[in-house]
Amino acid sequence: MVFIHDLEDNTTGNVVKFADDTKIFRQVRDTLHNIQMQADLNKLVEWAEKWQMQFNVSKCKVMYVGRKNPRFSYSMRNNGLQVVETEKDLRIMIRSDLKSSQSQQCIYAYEKAIRVMGMIRRMIWYKEPKIMLSLYKRLVRPHVRHVE
Repeated sequence: MVFIHDLEDNTTGNVVKFADDTKIFRQVRDTLHNIQMQADLNKLVEWAEKWQMQFNVSKCKVMYVGRKNPRFSYSMRNNGLQVVETEKDLRIMIRSDLKSSQSQQCIYAYEKAIRVMGMIRRMIWYKEPKIMLSLYKRLVRPHVRHVE
């Protein structure tokens, strides 16, 4: 078991943790705020190294919220973080204007359902209707149900 209750102890930004997901955020209006945000990211990396854990930097992203955001660059372990306009969070697509992106959500659900149906088609040789319907209900429908 891993305890991460002290992850944000030395940071000045807001940190939210859920399962294996960590978000850090703060208002950034000038260079001082930018420096503080980068310092917070560095502290998170130091914490992870101290406890022999690693953030998957390729999955770490930056989303700038607001029209007046100065859009500074951020990095972790000397790797620049990817900038995104839309991101999935707890199965909901969120845009940088903080609105739920219903069309993006539908596209994501559709693409996921198509991939699962393709996997069923490739993997199942005995395509009895009763079996195929059962697989559809259990494997495909959950991906599209939450966007209806």
